[in-house]
Amino acid sequence: MLEKFLERTYFTNYEDLKKNYSVIVPEGFNFAYDVVDEWAKTQPGKNALLYCDDFGARRMYTFTEISYYSKKLANWFVSCGIGKGDRVLFMLKQRAEVWFTLVALHRIGAVAIPASYQLTPKDIVYRCNAAEVKLICITDEDEIILNVKAALPECRTLKNVAVCGENIPDGFFDMRKCISHTLPLEERIQTKTTDPMLIYFSSGTTGMPKMVLHDFSYPVGHIITAKYWQHVEEDTLHLTMSDSGWAKFAWGKIYGQWICGATIVAYDNEKFSPHNTLELLQELKVTTFCAPPTIFRFLIKEDIASYDLSSIKHCLMAGEPLNPEVYHRFKELTGLTLCEGFGQTETPVLCANFEGIEIKPGSMGKPSPDYDIDIVDAEGNPCDDGIPGYIVVKNLSIKYPAGLFKGYLKDEGANAESFRNDCYYTGDMAWRDGEGYLWFVGRNDDVIKCSGYRIGPFEVESAIMTHKAVLECAVTAYPDEIRGQVVKATIVLAKGYKPSEELKKEIQNHVKHVTAPYKYPRIVEFVESLPKTTSGKIMRKAIRQKDESGVEKQD
Repeated sequence: MLEKFLERTYFTNYEDLKKNYSVIVPEGFNFAYDVVDEWAKTQPGKNALLYCDDFGARRMYTFTEISYYSKKLANWFVSCGIGKGDRVLFMLKQRAEVWFTLVALHRIGAVAIPASYQLTPKDIVYRCNAAEVKLICITDEDEIILNVKAALPECRTLKNVAVCGENIPDGFFDMRKCISHTLPLEERIQTKTTDPMLIYFSSGTTGMPKMVLHDFSYPVGHIITAKYWQHVEEDTLHLTMSDSGWAKFAWGKIYGQWICGATIVAYDNEKFSPHNTLELLQELKVTTFCAPPTIFRFLIKEDIASYDLSSIKHCLMAGEPLNPEVYHRFKELTGLTLCEGFGQTETPVLCANFEGIEIKPGSMGKPSPDYDIDIVDAEGNPCDDGIPGYIVVKNLSIKYPAGLFKGYLKDEGANAESFRNDCYYTGDMAWRDGEGYLWFVGRNDDVIKCSGYRIGPFEVESAIMTHKAVLECAVTAYPDEIRGQVVKATIVLAKGYKPSEELKKEIQNHVKHVTAPYKYPRIVEFVESLPKTTSGKIMRKAIRQKDESGVEKQD
């Protein structure tokens, strides 16, 4: 399979990989037909997906089954009026239907919009109207159903809702019944590699979430992620810890892994448990394992040495910087080396500790092949070694690398800011040492990275400001040993209100109901005034610097 997309598949070292890696995107490439169906045709019994949960469920799906069920679902989508370019949003957690849905939407040229199951009615309305969504697919949890029902009256383009499970409300489609009662779609619907395929909503700091647009070439861009960073192997088990609503799912649970012929683990856990995760790794004999640093911070606090993790050959982490002490402790307890990678919703892996690179704990490693990465100053000039600057992908007019997103949909301002000087400005900052390693500094904006989530302060501030006791507020990242960062709210109260623990908890609970619960401020500080510039802008950086200096302590 890999030979269809790479001129060479084996490289002697990083230098060879960086110089000679060359990816081919076949004309008219469509992941559904050219990967899933191709495996089903050439190796009908080949394993594709192992579904499991914390209650003992275990179900293996072959590529033949994925192909078959996705064809049936594709035909049902067509019967609902979904066609090329139409947008379908889904909140399906890690049910097997996630994979059926994605592949089915790719088949018919529709645009898939993965979403977190924690979205509130306000979040759902915004996404549906911004993307002009025609169909939503959800699991049958009561809270998700209630949130969708509450959002429906304001969703202008939404036509239907399909539910996966046993609890099917009146007026909603039974997704599993629709699959079982529909014939498979056998014809190939022609798509172009430049057609829109996938939209992710990415949190911003100056407005509502942006729509990150990927086309049909995107899966090929993740070969470097899966093959040369994660080291997934054909016919072995790979587990990436991620809900289907996050871009890490695309990074680690479908595209590059299936191109490489690996079997993906769909771990449908309700709540993260270090013990359950270690039990699963031991039981399934996973070969490659990828998770955000937060999970490794929890794992090393368990009696990890008592679990048999000998099947694991490679452990990977991405999503936020990794503390060197976690790296050393994990290696001490397991003998396994954590290989860090860096990238975005907008990209595949951009920088990583690839094979053959001596790992420097705390470093992101070196730039990915196929991507011309540089560190530049505010004027776009290359920075000297040791000088922090902006991470950019340059020379786009010479080579637009596979996997790089095609822009922010309906957001000319964001595109103008991100694409300039023949570069893509990632918005992240780093410095390069004398050996070419990159070291993460932080974002040039205020996005908060908490337990692998990216949280935009504007969304949280907007939620907080709807509480009657709040006059103004600033939301910032606060350092946290376990989660990397947590959300902190610095609040000026309205007249008539006084600081109290009761009010703090009331505001926290209020935020949980107004926006997704994971965005609530774990730390709340009441102040007389916020630091501001002479023009009246809140100086969030001053708040962060104060917290990082240790003046403030977490409750």
